[in-house]
Amino acid sequence: MADDDLVGRVRALRQQGYSPKQIARALGLPPATVAPLVRAVAAEASAGAPAAAPALAGCWVSPDWASGLTVDGHPAWPGLPPAADAGPAGLVTIVAARERGGSKVSACAYLVDVYCLGVKNAHGPHILDRRKLPEFLFQMFRSRAGQPLAAPLELAQHLVFGAIDYARDLGFEPHPDFEACAGHLGEWRGPSMIGFGYQGKPLFIQGPNDDAARIIKRLNRKTGRDGFHFIAPA
Repeated sequence: MADDDLVGRVRALRQQGYSPKQIARALGLPPATVAPLVRAVAAEASAGAPAAAPALAGCWVSPDWASGLTVDGHPAWPGLPPAADAGPAGLVTIVAARERGGSKVSACAYLVDVYCLGVKNAHGPHILDRRKLPEFLFQMFRSRAGQPLAAPLELAQHLVFGAIDYARDLGFEPHPDFEACAGHLGEWRGPSMIGFGYQGKPLFIQGPNDDAARIIKRLNRKTGRDGFHFIAPA
């Protein structure tokens, strides 16, 4: 891997909140190799304020994002309070779009398991004409019930980065494609004001591409057999 590429990956992982040891593990490198790169990234940040992110063009979330979750404060967030009988949903779609100048925007989409696995997929950045943004939203939200909710970027940050922290504590890392999309969510300061897991407990709802045996083994090791719930496909 080229030095510039390696520094770029270290920079992106630091922005996601990884510690130097976690970065070394994620990149498969010795900590002694990663440590000077982390210091170089820190020196970049201290040399001057980073360039401002492009202006936000819009942010949207699944209407049932809060089902089964707890929220500390922020009663004005769209989607609150959740429907009392919504039941477990688990998968939340988030889209963030940034201005690219003229009629162009850059959009990223995130598929987030807020009950267990964190970011399961990420798409983008996609550069498209602003007139194509409704079509992009339709494609990203078509499998979700109801229309996407326009939301503040703060809610997207608390959902995505908070779910990553929750999943990481259980032993699950975000999808590799998230790294390219993280910047669209801006700088994360944390911690999240959202309580993840279904009603406070990890719930693994098996999807078609999930390695259920591996995931359950990891949950057993982390929480014990009675520390999580599991729903298999019918």
